[in-house]
Amino acid sequence: MTTSISILFYPKTSARKSLKNPTIYARITVNSKRSEFSTHHKASNKWDPKLGKMTGYSAEARMINRHLDDIRIKVYEIFDRLSREGKPISAQIIRDIYQGKDDEQRCLLEIFQEHNDRIESLVGKGYSQGTLQRYKAARTHLENYLLFLKKAGDIPLREIDYQFISGFEHYLKSEKNCAHNTATKYIVNFKKIMRIALANQYVDKDPFFHWKSSWQTKEREFLTSDELNKLAHKEFSISRLEQVRDIFLFCCFTGLAYADVNKLSPNDIIPGINGQQWIKTKRQKTNTLSSIPLLPTAFEILEKYKHHSCRTEQQKLLPVLTNQKSNAYLKEIADVCGIHKSLTTHLARHTFATTVTLSRGVPMETVSKMLGHTSLKTTQIYAKVLDSKISSDMELLKQQGTLINPKGEKIN
Repeated sequence: MTTSISILFYPKTSARKSLKNPTIYARITVNSKRSEFSTHHKASNKWDPKLGKMTGYSAEARMINRHLDDIRIKVYEIFDRLSREGKPISAQIIRDIYQGKDDEQRCLLEIFQEHNDRIESLVGKGYSQGTLQRYKAARTHLENYLLFLKKAGDIPLREIDYQFISGFEHYLKSEKNCAHNTATKYIVNFKKIMRIALANQYVDKDPFFHWKSSWQTKEREFLTSDELNKLAHKEFSISRLEQVRDIFLFCCFTGLAYADVNKLSPNDIIPGINGQQWIKTKRQKTNTLSSIPLLPTAFEILEKYKHHSCRTEQQKLLPVLTNQKSNAYLKEIADVCGIHKSLTTHLARHTFATTVTLSRGVPMETVSKMLGHTSLKTTQIYAKVLDSKISSDMELLKQQGTLINPKGEKIN
């Protein structure tokens, strides 16, 4: 895309129409975006709006016109230099360079990379590897978006506005096929970088002021009791499928996410207050403590792999495959078991929260503690009311009798 530039001089009278000698302003326009500054000269009644200069041959008119010509020449010189050097070009950049403020210019991808470098140095010290990967992915999407717009390799922070943000959101959904919530997550990551820029006074205003994040409620799948039984009693002739099924069932009865079951070690199993075995481990995602009593099914799976090489060679409780392989094998397991749901490692956590605990009367506060949630609002996402629970609750209501007697009179 060809970058176009123009410069216009005009007396700024919109704010003070009664002013006889308004100040002459220079307006730079680059690709339809403007930036202006004062020339510190006054326009008299000898100003020609069509020519954009003073008329006449007085000493004052010649001096002002020479100064305006000098501004025009310097602005075009700055534009040519930026073009040759392949640097970002905008009306604001040119204005700032002309006014000697170019050292203050910081660019988006540059600041984003500095932020990611800091996060990387703190992985394991307050940040997880997953958090780092999300910020890296957000930066990559922004870099690709700039290339998609046929811009330079970066963009000055001061050039980012609501139009850029909404365009990025549309790009994620249309060009990258991101779901609404996924696109929103990337933009929230982007928003944090702009907040950092605002705090450091790299920008004068928050371009996200008019942008509000919106999240779409997504139904979370889980296994029913019948489906859990199908899975648990299915005999597999292929050992890898049996192994992945066992780990999945273990997560269904403990609520552990993939990252947490993968790092589970013998030291995470301790005697609880009731004398039974408990899992006490910090979640990798939030670093919060999960306290989970071992249900019989989960305990039996641990006993099954008690002598597995993962205990001695890796100091892990269970032989967990990579998340990618596990999810691939779970699709195969679902087909074999006749389960028409997209099985993933995280679906096991949903199953624990709904079928195993909440639907069987376990209080939400207890479930929240076992899941290691930092907020009860997060647990409420899993608080699904199953059809079977609705049915049993309504049966209890029926047993209490009707509110209307046979004669149509209301019963108190």
